[in-house]
Amino acid sequence: MKTRVIVVGAGPVGLMLAGELKLGGADAVVYDKLPAPSGESRALGFTKRVGEVFDQRGLLTRLGQLRRGQRGHFGGVGIDLDILDDDHHGVLGLPQARTEEMLTGWLTELGVPILRGHEAVGFSESADGVTVVFDGPDGRHEDTAAYLVGCDGGQSTIRSLAGIEAPGWESTRGMYMADVTGVELPQRPTGAHVPGGNMILSVSLGDGYYRVLIHDKSLPAHPDSATLTFTDVADAWQRMTGESIHHGEARWMAAFSNGAGLAVEYRRGRVLLAGDAAHETPPLAGWGLSTGIQDAVNLGWKLAAVVTGTAPEGLLDTYHAERHPLGQQLLRNTHAASMLYLSGEEMDPLREVIRELVAGKDGAGHFAGMVSGLTVRYDMGPGEHPELGLRLSPDHVLELPDGTRKRVAELLHAGRGLLISAGTCGKAASIAADWSDRIDIVYGNWVPEEDGGHPHTGPAVVLVRPDGYIAWVAPNGGDLPAALERWFGSARLTVNA
Repeated sequence: MKTRVIVVGAGPVGLMLAGELKLGGADAVVYDKLPAPSGESRALGFTKRVGEVFDQRGLLTRLGQLRRGQRGHFGGVGIDLDILDDDHHGVLGLPQARTEEMLTGWLTELGVPILRGHEAVGFSESADGVTVVFDGPDGRHEDTAAYLVGCDGGQSTIRSLAGIEAPGWESTRGMYMADVTGVELPQRPTGAHVPGGNMILSVSLGDGYYRVLIHDKSLPAHPDSATLTFTDVADAWQRMTGESIHHGEARWMAAFSNGAGLAVEYRRGRVLLAGDAAHETPPLAGWGLSTGIQDAVNLGWKLAAVVTGTAPEGLLDTYHAERHPLGQQLLRNTHAASMLYLSGEEMDPLREVIRELVAGKDGAGHFAGMVSGLTVRYDMGPGEHPELGLRLSPDHVLELPDGTRKRVAELLHAGRGLLISAGTCGKAASIAADWSDRIDIVYGNWVPEEDGGHPHTGPAVVLVRPDGYIAWVAPNGGDLPAALERWFGSARLTVNA
């Protein structure tokens, strides 16, 4: 029980979290109330940073050939990503179901069980664990673990059972989403305004399918997916566009609202929340999914370190401290982008102001960074180095002493921390040796990359957390032993012969 974690919810966030836990040495089990994967794909792709996160675990190539977005936007206002130093292009047109399938295969290889058809109906917490009650195919049963993580969506049962409130804003309009075949539609990948503050989106998914999304003020504020028919979707589409899709059919459709909420606590005792369970937002550009995957990668190594005894329980407090502000930003950005998307001509002056802002490199970088996740910075404590708390680019290449070359992403496949010494400073590696059971010490030299004619490399000596963020960097990056102890626990005891 002491090294077990129960994850409720077998969506992308729960699956990713379970894999991270297993890499960190914890025993994870995933429960889901559905008897089989739904096949639904609320999100169609993910942000640039999530692509990097998958790359850091060797998972990105498992998704096959990917289509990158050609241009960025915020609330429908275009951003020229090509003027930026970093590549902010995310992945588009990839059904969420395909991401879930990939992650399920990964967990199978890792030996993590996924138990479907088991609905969580209650739990009790003790001083050393959590007992969860499930209704399953064979009746009611209990399971016990050290911690419980709710990754069970916006209407999270775990959040409700834990009594964690999630204030936000009430729904004011509904929307329909469907994957339709038997039709041909113009491409509207970033959406198109319809007079009166409405918006529609259509994008080809391949294999003869189109994703359609309908924001229509005349729809109920709390639409019900259970009673939704394809005729409802087709009628709304024709009302918005003048195009008839009545002759087509949908393999999947759903009704959503624009309501949102943010959990006031991401952790309460031995219960934690991630993904939509922590931050429910309307479906918009895959932001919710992308934020949830980053929740999982932030939490997984920390929770594994705590349950395996290599780090103190206080490390878990950094999960809320680091991810809750980004949940607040997600709700703010979703609300702001929705206002731009779903308003009429009265918002044109604001749209024009934002166009002027994103025409310059600084403004474009600010908005693109909020969307892509590349500008996330965590508080790593004392230190003044400009890269402290930012991600270390997974595309940086290190030439090892034996002449082989490794990208940073490859060095992170095992889900361990890294101390990279690409300079002549052996002192840092000597200090880090007492944590070598938890971090990999790598020597080498950076291979300069060309970016617009300017070569750039990684820092000479740098400590990287398992999630890819810089925890210490020389010089002016703070105290290395303090950073090691903060993120990886106390140094192992040295036994003298």
